[in-house]
Order: sequence, then C-alpha cells, then structure tokens
Amino acid sequence: MQNEIKESIQTLVKEAKGVSLLYVEDEKELQNRMLAFFSKIFTRIDTADDGKEALEKYQKNHYDIIITDIVMPKMDGLELIKHIHAKNNKQEIIITSAYSDLSYLMESIKLGITGYLIKPLDFQDIIGVLEQSIDKINLRHENETYKKNLEHMLQKRSSEVLELKNRQILNYEYAINSFVKMIERRDTYTGGHSERVARYSRLIAQELGLSVDECDTIYQAGILHDIGKIITPDSILLKPGKLTENEYALIQEHVAVGYEILSEVPMYKHLAHIVHTHHERYDGSGYPKGLKGKEIPLAARIMILADTFDAMTTSRIYKVRKSVSEALKEIKKLSGIWYDPDIIESATKVLSLVDIDKEITQDPNNSIEDERFAYFFKDPLTGVYNHNYLDFILHKKRDEKSFLCFHIIYIKKFSAYNKEHGWSEGDIFLSSFGTYLLTEFKDSQVFRIFGDDFLILNETHKEIDIEKINASPLLQKNKLHCESKHIDLHKSIFNSYRDLQDNK
Repeated sequence: MQNEIKESIQTLVKEAKGVSLLYVEDEKELQNRMLAFFSKIFTRIDTADDGKEALEKYQKNHYDIIITDIVMPKMDGLELIKHIHAKNNKQEIIITSAYSDLSYLMESIKLGITGYLIKPLDFQDIIGVLEQSIDKINLRHENETYKKNLEHMLQKRSSEVLELKNRQILNYEYAINSFVKMIERRDTYTGGHSERVARYSRLIAQELGLSVDECDTIYQAGILHDIGKIITPDSILLKPGKLTENEYALIQEHVAVGYEILSEVPMYKHLAHIVHTHHERYDGSGYPKGLKGKEIPLAARIMILADTFDAMTTSRIYKVRKSVSEALKEIKKLSGIWYDPDIIESATKVLSLVDIDKEITQDPNNSIEDERFAYFFKDPLTGVYNHNYLDFILHKKRDEKSFLCFHIIYIKKFSAYNKEHGWSEGDIFLSSFGTYLLTEFKDSQVFRIFGDDFLILNETHKEIDIEKINASPLLQKNKLHCESKHIDLHKSIFNSYRDLQDNK
C-alpha cells in the first residue's frame, strides 16, 4: 500500500508542475498533517483556518485547486464555494468533511465540485481525486492554448460552448465516481462489486439482443447502483452477520437515496429509476415499492439477477462462495419468484462462461481493513478474537470440509482472584494475558470465550506446552495457574462456541 502511494505521488508531482493549492481546514493538527502530505506534490501551497480567511486569500491570489472543509467558523465551506464560483465558475474545488449527510452531498454536486472526501481522510482517496482535478486543469490549459490559435470567432465560440458542456459533464462524472470509489473502499468485498455487476448486466443485455445504447445504459446503472450506500453507517454496511429488522430497514434506504442523488444530475436522470428498482422481485416481495413482473424496468430485472450472482460467487466472512454452477442452479430455482423467467436462459448462457476471481474476499488484507474487521470480531479488553468470529470459522470450515485443532486454556480459580484483587485488576490481567498469548502463538488464532477462558486455534494439529505458559512471568507474578484441553475436529463436531462449554 505504501509503495502504491509513493508511486502515485511521484506521478502526481510530474503532472502537477506549476499547479497551486489552497487548503482550508480549521482543525490545526489535521491541517499540519495534510500540509506535510500536500508539500510532497505541490510547490506552492497556502492554508486558511476558515472560509473568511480563505476568501480573502483567494481574492488576492490565483489558486488552481481549493480543498476545503464544510463546517468551519466565520464562513462555512459551501458559502465559500458560492463566493468563489461567482468570480470563477471553472475553479477546481474538492470538499473534505466528517459528514456524509445527504443535504451536503446534494448541495456539493449542484455546486459542481470535483470530489467529496469523507474524514478521516484516506491518502489513496485524496490522490485519486487530485489526479482527476490535475487532469482537468491540464486539459483546460491545452484547450485554452488551442483556442488562442483559432482564426475565426465563430469557431472560438463553438469551442467555448462545447468546453462548457464537457466541463459540466466531467464535473458530474468526477463527483459521482468519487462517491462510488469512496463507498467501495469502505469494504474489501464491495471493492469491484459495482463494476462486476455492471459487466454481468451488460453481458446479459447483449445476449438478450438489446441495442448498444441500452447495454451502455445498463452498464452505467450497474456502476452506480449502490451509490445510495454513501449514507449507510459502517456498523451496518460492514456487519458480517445477519442484520436486525431495524438494520435491514436502514440499509433498504440506499435505493431511495441513490434515486434522489441521480435524479438531481441531468446526465444520470435516466438511470435513477433503474437504481431505485434494483431490489424489487418478480413476485412483488422486494423493495421499496413491491413492484411485480413487468412493472419492474427490464434493466432493473437484469441487474437484480447480476447483483445476486455476484453476491453468491464472492466469499464473505460469514459464508463460503458458491461455484458458478451452484449459483446458477439456485437462481433457476427462483425463476418467476425473484427473477424474470424470460431472462434466465440468456443469463445462464453468458454467466456460465464467467471466470470468477477467487481472491475476492471480505477478509482483511491491510491494517486499515483489520481495524474495521476488529469492530466486529475483536474482544475490546484483550485484543484477541471474540466468540462471534469463532462461530463464523466453525461454520465456514464445516462448509469447506476442512478441520481444525483447538486448545482451550482455562485460568483456574480466576473468580477467587477477582474477589481478592477486584474486577479492575482482573481486567488488567486478562488484557496482559491476551497480549502474551498473541505473542506466544503468532502463527495461531487466539480467542477469548466464557470470560476467563481462551482458545488457541490451528488448521493443522499442533501441540502446546501448558507448563511453559504456567512458567511465564505473568502467571508467576499473579500466582495463577492454567490447564488446557485439546480438541480435534477430525473426531468431534462443534457448531458453536457454546458447544465447547460442555467440554470444560
């Protein structure tokens, strides 16, 4: 990841020669940190602590790019943008905000900003939006140079009109695509999901004999079908288990939000209804309106199937992916129920030839994703995994028909320790013991179960030296003693961590 960021910065430095930046942020610590990052790319940078100071600097100087927060003292970011656009409606502006409130997003799109970055800021997201802005600036400079050489005023005027139209289109595309990338970077699984759904949808549409324009429309709708998830909280979007009734109701709102966002953008209005209906079902059991059969737009009926196919054939933390043939078999069973029977045959024909990337998974593969992963699966006191993750592993490995080796470690007479030293001291010990086990068993997975019991998990059989654990300075100092029990899943079946309680 760090190497990718360094390479991207090196490329930007070449493209950003002569490009100036005004960075507006009222949080001083964040301002200093981001100033150090921007200094690696731009040679001329100014900062401002609020919108009023930024406007004063803008009126005295020229800046190619402005990056501004929204909520600030004296003058907020949206008011600042309106003042700037009154002077220069071509000004490149990027918004940073801790808020994903829909009203802010819609107002930003209307103001023609290039990107909307959600705090805490991710360097990859920043680099992506800066690339877009710098490309537009360089293209504009080339166009301006070209226009100076035009001999006829009519040609010049035509060029200006065309540029204005293209600039508006580019603004919409850059802003919307920034939101889509932002959504997909929140979750390893969703990264690439929209593109896959778009691609599968177009393949089905082509097989059905739809026109080139119709296939392109379906592809565009596929790319944008989950844009409404910009308002879905991480705690719901990334939840690895079954959603509660209230959580499910919240996630259903993404289709209405997607419809609202796209309806406000002229070039995407024709996609809004498709996105709004991509969770309807053929029998009327879907949402948001419970549309049936041909009441659902054909493009949406195609996308419903493509969306499900991608979900089935992609590994999630709580389920093993299905093979292409298994997914298509299940889809056929729901023909006329969830899916339009008129498109099943065409869909089966093209999707049976799809090559699925088996590396797509929801498992974390870097430190940032690991922190998100920890939100659900890490015990906050000890830092080891909790029993929820153990249950997912038991289900997943059972489905994969692979086996595991457990060692349960029991801390003996820990209730008496708590009674003598107090719960606070007991928590300190458990935290230290969790850290010790993580250090001692680096190649294993460590879990906390039943309060003061721990479990060491390996996919192949391994022995542990319980006497070595008991001889550790931590247990010696606290005069505690552990016992262990080995369980081999070749010989025993456990469906839940609760089943282990009977083996204590």
